[in-house]
Formats: sequence, C-alpha cells, structure tokens
Amino acid sequence: MLPEPPYQHGTLSKIGVLLINLGTPDAPTAKALRPYLKQFLSNSRVIEIPRWIWWLILHGIILNTRPRKSAEKYAQIWMPEGSPLKIHTEQQARLLARALEERIKPAPIVEYAMNIGNPSIAQVLQHMKERGCDRILVFPLFPQYASSSSGSAMDNLFSELKKMRNIPAVRTVKHFHDHPGYIAALAQNIRDYWAEHGKPDKLILSFHGVPRKTLDKGDPYHCECQKTGRLLAKALELYTEQYQVCFQSRFGNAKWLTPYTAVTLKELGKLKTQRVDVVCPGFVSDCLETLEEIAIEGKKTFIEAGGQEFHFIPCLNEHHDWIKALSEMTYTHLQGWLGSEPTEEETEQSRNLALEMGAIE
Repeated sequence: MLPEPPYQHGTLSKIGVLLINLGTPDAPTAKALRPYLKQFLSNSRVIEIPRWIWWLILHGIILNTRPRKSAEKYAQIWMPEGSPLKIHTEQQARLLARALEERIKPAPIVEYAMNIGNPSIAQVLQHMKERGCDRILVFPLFPQYASSSSGSAMDNLFSELKKMRNIPAVRTVKHFHDHPGYIAALAQNIRDYWAEHGKPDKLILSFHGVPRKTLDKGDPYHCECQKTGRLLAKALELYTEQYQVCFQSRFGNAKWLTPYTAVTLKELGKLKTQRVDVVCPGFVSDCLETLEEIAIEGKKTFIEAGGQEFHFIPCLNEHHDWIKALSEMTYTHLQGWLGSEPTEEETEQSRNLALEMGAIE
C-alpha cells in the first residue's frame, strides 16, 4: 500500500473536487506521443479486441508509425502555453474553485487530473490527501457516458484507491448529457457565435465516435448523444432539417456509430451547401479532435467537396454559462457533505480533549 501522509489529531478535514479529462501528451513530439499513445491504446476499455492480437498490432505497427503522425497534428494546434486541452481544463478548475468559494464556506479544494498523461489521477489523488481531503467528488468532464471515457476514468480512479490504506469517501458523477445548465450553456455558446458571425444553412453536432458494437453491448453513449442533440436543437429552436447529429474520430476498419462526420461534410459539400457550422457538444474543452480534426480537416473536406463556407464553433471552454452550470452540478452532488465539517473551534476542542486523555502527544 502507498504510505499515508502525516496525520495530526485535530486536523481539519476538507472536501475535494477532482475534475478528470481525457488527457494530452506533454509535448507535440513523437517522443512524447509514444508513451501517451501506449498508455491510451493499451486500455482494454478503449480497444476491445483480444489482448494478444492487439499487443502485436500496437507494438509491431502503431507505436512505430503513429507517434510521428500524431505529433504533426498536435503541432498544428499547440498553444504557446502548451496543450489546449490542459490549458482549458486548468482554467475550468480555477474558475470552478472561484465560483464555489462564493457559495461554500469553507470552500472545497478543486483539482484536475488527466486519465491519460499528466497530471495523473494517481498524482492528484495523493496531493489531495496530503491537503487533508477525506471526501472527494470525482467529476469526469465527459457529458455522455461511454465505457471508453467515463468508464476508463473510473477504472483508473478505483485502481488508485485500492492502493490506499485510509481511503477517502468518494462520490462520482456518471454523466450530465441532459442537465439543463449544460444544455443552456451549449445553446448560449452557439447563440453568441451566431450573433457575431450569422447563422448557417446546416448545423452539425459532431460527437466522438465509438465502435457500433458498444451500443449492442449496452453502452448508453449513442442514446445520450442523441438526447443531447435533441435538447440542444430544441433550445436553439431548430427544425429537424436544420441540424444533424454525427460521429467523428473513427479508428480502424470496424463499423462505428454513424453517420460519420467526415462523410456528412463531404456530402454537404457536393450538394454545394452555402454554409455549414460544426459544434462538438461532447467536448467541454477544445482539443486535438476539435481544433485539428474538425476545424482544419473538416473544413478541408467540406470546401474541397464543393462547399462554400465552413465555421467551427469553439467548445464551452471558459464560457460563463458553462462555469455556472459546472458549479451548480458540483454543488448539487456535494449535498449531505456540506455543513457537516467541524469548525476550527470544535477541532481545537477535540484536540485539547485528546491531549488531556493522553490519546496523542
């Protein structure tokens, strides 16, 4: 078991909130991409084929060819401060902490971790324990539950908890695909963009894809994406023909959830569609899949097929309404814990009593 942080009787217990995002390499280089891809693609929830077959493919082909290609893609979207996903997630954690400070006393400790890469779940959990968190709300930033995203994060979380002697109380957020605040934030983010740039002929709601067989096995992801799409379209007062739910990021030759975003953009381009806007509701932070796959490659596909005008609408990132929704969801999930903390005076009294009884030195 992992060593426990030093403990002193009478130490104030604290509530922690741990945001978890997918992950990012440390740098846009092949050297940094290789361990990142190895960790990501070794996950049995991400790649659901026999381990020995996948091991040969992963180590014999993919890890020898894909790091360089992926590094080139990351280089196109890398910011001076670093990875867009990490920067936005870090900002969301900071803004959430500030929002919670305004309504909760004492305020929870808010941290973030990456399921793949750094800062790791293991590192951040240990840091939170060292800061006195004995109750932790774990909040994966995946609106729609999928075994490969939310499920994988929970696997890593509980694997780390198994290593601890003194396990903190833990609550988890499974999904928030239909939360009113999340839907309202998505809608307002799009309205804000349209107020400045005008409206499109077609709005594409592009979600990350997963293999079709996961739906047959009971994964609710497809249904939750469709519900998000319906609720968002209703909030925007769109007719059925004005929007379409699609799925991106297909990997390998197996059938994935359809319709595919790339194929849809190509078809709309061939129809000489004047303008298409694409938004990615399944991502709360801009990342490789939104900035490179959609904003760059998606635009190229649409324009080369004959389309006229392509717009990518940024993710929620630090949008005020999103931080408000994130704060509200967090506050709701913390109910029952809030107000149960002893005051500093009560803690000091407890320590003094323990001293008198000889329980501590």
